This record gives sequence, C-alpha cells and structure tokens, in this order.
Amino acid sequence: MERDLAKSARRGRAQVYPGSTTVSGGQVPGPLAACCQNPSFGPGLGKTLDWILYAKLTPGYAEPMYSIAHPVTSILEIRKSRFLAWVEPIADRGAAQSRVNELRMLHPGCAHVCWALLAGGHSAAVDDGEPSGTAGRPMLEVLRHHELDGVLAIVVRYFGGVKLGAGGLVRAYTDAVAQALLQAEKIEHIPSQTLCCEFAYAHEGIARNLITELGGELLAVSHGQAVRLQVRLPATAVSALQRQLLSVTRGELKWEAGAAPAW
Repeated sequence: MERDLAKSARRGRAQVYPGSTTVSGGQVPGPLAACCQNPSFGPGLGKTLDWILYAKLTPGYAEPMYSIAHPVTSILEIRKSRFLAWVEPIADRGAAQSRVNELRMLHPGCAHVCWALLAGGHSAAVDDGEPSGTAGRPMLEVLRHHELDGVLAIVVRYFGGVKLGAGGLVRAYTDAVAQALLQAEKIEHIPSQTLCCEFAYAHEGIARNLITELGGELLAVSHGQAVRLQVRLPATAVSALQRQLLSVTRGELKWEAGAAPAW
C-alpha cells in the first residue's frame, strides 16, 4: 500500500502539505512517513521534516459519506480566552459565508471568527487573523477525520489577554470542534447538485412535480420567452430528472448542470 501511495504522489494523484506526519483519519505509518521525507519523492519534498499526505479524491476513492442531522455547539475556556464553537449542516460555500457573517454580527466584541467548510467537493479553512495554520486548518482536519461533507464549523474567540502560542491555538480550535461533534448525530450524506433547465410554459407544472418527487428544491424561477428553473437536487436524481424532462418536452430542453441563474 505504501509503495502504491508513493507512486500516486509522484504521478500527481496525491497532495502533500507542510505540517505533521498525520493523515486525515489517523497517523501515517512509519515507513510511509519516511517516504514523505525522502528527497527522491520529488522536487521540494524532504526539505521539511514533517509532511501531511492526503490522497486526492479521484474515481475509485471513497467520498465522504456523512453529514450531521442538527447543529451542535460547545464552549471552551482556556487561559481566560473563550472559544464558542458551532458545527452545522450546510449546502454550499455561499450559505457558509452568510452564516459566518451572521455570527460575526452577533459577536461584535470577539477577536476572531474562524471557520472550516467541507461541502460538495469544496473545502475552506479561514484563520481570520490568527497565525496562519493555527485555526481553520485544524478545524478542517477534525471534519475530515469524521468523514463529513455538507458541514460548516465556526469558532468565535474572545481573547482573554494571554497568548496561547501556535501549539496552544491548534489544540484549542481542534478541541472546540471535536467537543461539539461529540453531541452530533451522523446521518448518511447524499451530495447535491445545482442545475438550470429551460423549456416551454406548457411543461412548467409537470417539471415542478418531478422536482418535488425526486427530492429537489426549487431555488429560482424566471419567466421570459420560456420558463427557466434553477434547481438543487440529490446528485443521484439528476439524470432521472433530465431523462424525464427530455421525454416530457420531446427534446426541447436546455440543460446546464452546475450553472448559476442568468436572471
């Protein structure tokens, strides 16, 4: 296995980041950690003592399979600093940014609002003024360790006047999210996909019914020369909706997967 991972890294199918020899979900095996530090691994590798190795998700690799049923919270107090954590199900980066902004407004006296996101194949790790790599990245690693997707973690920090150091900050942000997740109910996560479709007015009623039957959500509607719908659907239902709409409209269908509405 270690030989295969080493080959994958050389071929560009794995990503290596500075840090410790920790893989999302556990420790790197000793021989593999040594490989990560071997200069023959590739240009630039081996210049740092420790590396984090992540397998890049490609066909054949398992995708994250879980989300959480309800928001969970925790509060930590460390050397007079308070860390307020929220972990919540979320649809996408836009919704995540809105939630972060909302909490920032609710806590105007806080020092930092740090956050991490895993949703629909996208990730984010934001330190919000904390030293680089001490807040957002550790929070993101907790989400990865739990094999989550469609989840946002936010930690609001009220500074207590005592500096914690880089290691102390990493532990604080990691623990805040981990303690919140102790209360979480994991549920199977089905990735969603956003799409736009356009067709004649006569088919709007049937299209709306199909979207509801397939577990979709109508995000926006535009009425011009034709009807244009923006829809969020479980990824497993996208092909079924397209197939049925093509049949209903007799092929007179415009379809844009992942498109933003043009109105």
